[in-house]
Amino acid sequence: MASIAIQEYLDLIPAVTHAPRGYLWSSYDPEADVLYINFKKPSRATDSELTDDDVIIRYEGKEVIGLTILHMSKRKTKGRASRSGRRATAPA
Repeated sequence: MASIAIQEYLDLIPAVTHAPRGYLWSSYDPEADVLYINFKKPSRATDSELTDDDVIIRYEGKEVIGLTILHMSKRKTKGRASRSGRRATAPA
């Protein structure tokens, strides 16, 4: 039987349940070390904003439709090495 770190996927549950519309699609580009998170598919960003912790918030109109997380391998999630534990938030 294949081995998989199920707990790491279960740790994603809060992110999915708090995502806009309750959906979350992601893909990781190891060559660029970038994680793409989308809350809407299909989507076309009309604007974006780069945060101080190298997260690009993508907008379609005033709606946040995704995040692009730069330098993914250098970040920390519970017990892993990192640069920032802050959560990216959209302006009110």
